[in-house]
Amino acid sequence: MIAVVVALSAPALAVDPLVDLRNVVPDVVLDVRYATADNFLGRAVYARPAAFLRRSTAEKLARAAQTLRVQGLRLVIFDAYRPLSAQKLMWKARPDSRFVADPARGSAHNRGGAVDAGLVDAAGRPKSMPSAFDEFGPGAAHDAPGAGPEARANARVLKTAMETAGLRSLEEEWWHYRDPASSDWPLLDIPLEELAP
Repeated sequence: MIAVVVALSAPALAVDPLVDLRNVVPDVVLDVRYATADNFLGRAVYARPAAFLRRSTAEKLARAAQTLRVQGLRLVIFDAYRPLSAQKLMWKARPDSRFVADPARGSAHNRGGAVDAGLVDAAGRPKSMPSAFDEFGPGAAHDAPGAGPEARANARVLKTAMETAGLRSLEEEWWHYRDPASSDWPLLDIPLEELAP
């Protein structure tokens, strides 16, 4: 059962609200990097480690999680809904649209329609992936030539599960998946601390 955690006045959010991923995918592992200093900014930009998505996107993620669960795998979430104010901080630090979306047009993260995810085993131990999360450059691609065969295979498993569930990958970042429907959604700047736990 998906618990709706926020009812906002915007018509689109009333129909498709932001939901806490822990209520949709109970075995998800949260490793929300922007709530820590372990990210490309070197400092926390979120007040707490939380992961929210629009309900329709979260349901797609739940389908991917079920596919992975059968294989003895679980999802780890590095980022999901990202307030536009956080996007502006990222752009200020790295104004390069190859790696960070310009807040003037925003990203699917700012609409509640993108998730940054990786794989862990059933016990929560990280699986090898092509690069570290948030690495900028060719080493972060799904099939990065410098990555080992296990890392590339894990990236393919993740990609297959996510795309079969209706999410789309970004070839340059093995962790990034977006809901194609999100391009029609408005940009949001609701602080994470204002969303119910």
